[in-house]
Amino acid sequence: MKIVDVITLQSCGPYAASEHWKKTRKQIHNAVRRCEWPIGSGSFTIHPESGKKRGRGNGVLPIRNEFVKFLKSKGWAIEGPAKNTLGQSLGDFDAVLPGPEKPIVVEWETGNISSSHRSMNKLTMLVSCGIISAGILAVPSRKLYIYLTDRIGNIKELEPYFGLWKSVPCNSGVLEIIVFEHDEKSTQVKRIPKLTSGRAEG
Repeated sequence: MKIVDVITLQSCGPYAASEHWKKTRKQIHNAVRRCEWPIGSGSFTIHPESGKKRGRGNGVLPIRNEFVKFLKSKGWAIEGPAKNTLGQSLGDFDAVLPGPEKPIVVEWETGNISSSHRSMNKLTMLVSCGIISAGILAVPSRKLYIYLTDRIGNIKELEPYFGLWKSVPCNSGVLEIIVFEHDEKSTQVKRIPKLTSGRAEG
C-alpha cells in the first residue's frame, strides 16, 4: 500500500513539534505501507471492479489487517478504549497509544461516509479540548475508492469540510488524514472479500 497524501488539519503546541510525535507518525505511516493484497505478495494490487452494485467490487475490512497487526506489535492497543487523565473512557478506537501527555488515536475507515464524518468530528473535538495528543484518520484515495464497497468513507467526500476542521481552536495537538492507495491493479488477483460490519459491507 502507498500513501498518496497526508492532510494536516491541526498542528499546534509542543506535542506537534516533539520527537515522540515524529517517531509515532513514522510508525503509523509504516503500518499503512505494510498493507498488502494478495496476502504475502509484498505489495497491494486491487482487482479493478466497481463497487457500485451489490456483491461487486472489493471489501475493506481485510485491507487493514496488516496495519493493526504492525501497530499491535509496537505496543498499540487495538480496538480498545482511550482514556483521559481521570481514567474516563473516550470510546473505542481502531488503535490507541498512550502518549507522554495524552493518548494518540488512529481510525482506519471501514464504514460509510457518514462514519467518516463522525470520526473526524470526534477526533477534532478531542484534539481541540486537549483530551488526546493526536487524532489520525486513514481513508482510501479517489482512485482506490471506486473499487471498494459503494459509499465507503473516502477523501473526495471529506475535502469540502477541511476548512471547518481547520478552524477549530487548538492549543496543543495534531489532527491528520492519511490517504492510502493501491500499488497496482490487475484482474489476475482475486477480489478482496466482503464481510458484514454493521450496516455496511466490509
